[in-house]
Amino acid sequence: MGTGGRGGLRPGKGNPEEASAAPTAAAAAAAASASCQYRCIECNQEAKELYRDYNHGVLKITICKSCQKAVDKYIEYDPVIILINAILCKAQAYRHILFNTKINMHGKLCIFCLLCEAYLRWWQLQDSSQNSDPDDFIRYAKEWDFYRMFAIASLEQAAFFVGIFTFLWIERSIATKKNPNFLLLLKALLLSSYGKLLLIPAVIWEHEYTPLCLRLIRLFVLTSNFQAIRVTLNTRRKLSFLAIVCGLLTESAMVHLFQTMEWDVGSDCADYKSQDF
Repeated sequence: MGTGGRGGLRPGKGNPEEASAAPTAAAAAAAASASCQYRCIECNQEAKELYRDYNHGVLKITICKSCQKAVDKYIEYDPVIILINAILCKAQAYRHILFNTKINMHGKLCIFCLLCEAYLRWWQLQDSSQNSDPDDFIRYAKEWDFYRMFAIASLEQAAFFVGIFTFLWIERSIATKKNPNFLLLLKALLLSSYGKLLLIPAVIWEHEYTPLCLRLIRLFVLTSNFQAIRVTLNTRRKLSFLAIVCGLLTESAMVHLFQTMEWDVGSDCADYKSQDF
């Protein structure tokens, strides 16, 4: 069995007898919590282990008791294949990444994506100026403009997330009387925003189709966010779509507020944000 996709996995339980060796209350609580440690990527049912490790390095993938399929086939896939499936927005790949791997790069990825978006805004702000005065160019090249773009991008993304969380909190409070796991949902949304990394190549290799590329990147990020919500909460597509719409409305309200306060970043960037609604 290949080991390409096993590098970021949390260790599976190889010997089930060890878990019942000490029949104490603490051991029982640990066993109960371990039962929801993993998820089947096909039916989203909880699983105790992803694979069983026998002697001499012999591994066997665990079969889900609910759907009778492999709990997580991606543990033997190459990371490149997993990434391709995630780009295709396959629910199985999202479940593998969100539930069956230990990825702690949410914060770093968020900062890097915000830097990419801030650079795009700063580039559009500078490019929108038709004044060839060197002093004017220096004014736009100041670090303060870039930091301002970073702050605006951060606030708009925060507004987008707040809109999603508010809608889901209200809907779940009414429908199921149970609040969703907002921490896991936040991590899923941050990870699914990786498409913003494509903003830098789109700006570097500038051509006449750059505006179209920016809109497609924006659409891809929203699609990934939609899939992250659906997989994390195991909910319907309609509910995930309404959550994204609510987030976009909140974000557009924040953009309008910035424009009213004359904090807008130029007509090009405003057009880039508004054409996705």
